[in-house]
Amino acid sequence: MDKALPKRKRLPHHHGIDRLNNPIIHFLTVCTKNRQPVLATDSMHQLLRAAWTAADSFVVGRYVIMPDHLHLFCSPIETKPTYLEAWVRYWKSLVTQKHSTGVAGKLWQRDFWDTQMRHSEHYATQWEYMRSNPVDKKLVENPDDWPFQGEMSPCGWDN
Repeated sequence: MDKALPKRKRLPHHHGIDRLNNPIIHFLTVCTKNRQPVLATDSMHQLLRAAWTAADSFVVGRYVIMPDHLHLFCSPIETKPTYLEAWVRYWKSLVTQKHSTGVAGKLWQRDFWDTQMRHSEHYATQWEYMRSNPVDKKLVENPDDWPFQGEMSPCGWDN
């Protein structure tokens, strides 16, 4: 008798694990609801940066904003457990409130993907994936030409 596994309603988001004085760095992918292509604009770029600044329990390192999703590195400000899920929910709500459509709760996909970086090589691999994303989607020919990317604060392995 083979029982079906229960369906997961939400993604698990684990607390950062302190790895012997290495920084706790998360790689996040956050998508718009129904993959609406509304993020890759100057105004949204500024809204996101302002929201990340206001949501100050984490710092945002390097990021790439695509039309329907974004990737970023973030790191908690304090060493005590900080809830990544609450931080993402907070800055998403800040952006939604200021977004021009004014349709609350309709801008973002409910959840997000996160992975904690284990070492500098893992970080470097994810950064190359992020910065290549606009090239892979044929939005630009050179990753440096994509205008909707940047770095707000160094996150430890940015060197």
